[in-house]
Amino acid sequence: MGDFDRYGRLTATLDPPFAVVDLAAFRRNADDLVRRAAGVPIRVASKSVRNRALLSEALRRPGFHGVMSYALPEALWLARNGVDDILMGYPTVHRAALRELAGDAEAAARITLMIDDIEHLAFIKQVTGGGERIRVCLDVDASLRVFGQHLGVRRSPLRTPEQVLALARQVVADDAFELVGVMFYEAQIAGLPDTSPAVRWVKRHSAAELSERRGAVVDAVKQIATLRLVNSGGTGSIEISSADPAVTEVTAGSGLYGPTLFDKYDVFQPEHAVAYALGVVRRPTPRIATLFGGGYVASGPAKKSRLPAPAWPLGLKLLGTEGAGEVQTPVEGENARGLKIGDRVWMRYAKAGEMLERFDRLYAVDGNELIELVSYRGEGKNFG
Repeated sequence: MGDFDRYGRLTATLDPPFAVVDLAAFRRNADDLVRRAAGVPIRVASKSVRNRALLSEALRRPGFHGVMSYALPEALWLARNGVDDILMGYPTVHRAALRELAGDAEAAARITLMIDDIEHLAFIKQVTGGGERIRVCLDVDASLRVFGQHLGVRRSPLRTPEQVLALARQVVADDAFELVGVMFYEAQIAGLPDTSPAVRWVKRHSAAELSERRGAVVDAVKQIATLRLVNSGGTGSIEISSADPAVTEVTAGSGLYGPTLFDKYDVFQPEHAVAYALGVVRRPTPRIATLFGGGYVASGPAKKSRLPAPAWPLGLKLLGTEGAGEVQTPVEGENARGLKIGDRVWMRYAKAGEMLERFDRLYAVDGNELIELVSYRGEGKNFG
């Protein structure tokens, strides 16, 4: 994130805490994602954006098509607000939303559910009792298993071509469903910064193993169904996923905002497009300024990488003994000497869209113009 003096001038009348997105940086990040995808369409991960205006901004740009939703109520809401191609990133057991989907022909034509177990099909049928034909995609485990270790997230029980084909046959045999795709999310590639030779080794070996297995899975399923999509990747693995001829689309979202978790990748570095401002309320020592609030800790393993980071003034850091707190966040450093009561410190979040669960508004800086955008929370939507 660049011109904090300009952001400060444009937001001078706002009381912190508040969040800002630099639209020029957002657009440059979008262009860089397209460059990295090398012609493969990018599906926007709504979980990483959580703002309808910015989802639309991305979807208007060449190279982007469709949304990956994280909750079925969200997918229905997006479908009714103009998004025509929505892939669920996760299975759902939301009964009311499933009944809505089964009773709405237009929504059923726009939304694809994610499954990885025959019990998902049984649950959907039990809840809906019929209705519109439901489109489904199979989530396939993309983790690396080496030296007796599971490297990656714990998602799907499906792994081998035989396992995937067995479930695909059951979907195809049931007229209540239409099988349209398969998905692979290689978190151990997309979500790991390049911080050591060991991490780079894991990424190389995982990419090679997954490319072979993904091709075999896709070939097996194509024996019984016409696949509209083979989805893979995340912001951190776009080049690897898009290079596989079996992949028809990649997913990305966090790279539009450039959170701190993407600061240490070898092949790309997004601009810091989003930050939030906190007010200085105390000066315990000349080298420490205490900020009001700001303890916005990201999901995932509870460690330092999930904490927010001071971005401006430069040279500030959190106190190891306090971290980021609900009502106060002390920062220390030589540049804290110049901070006065009422000044602002700009912070960066560790992950992307999660931050907007804290803010009703996101203020977009577009040149010398400030535009007020409404977050999901500001629209009264809580899909988590």
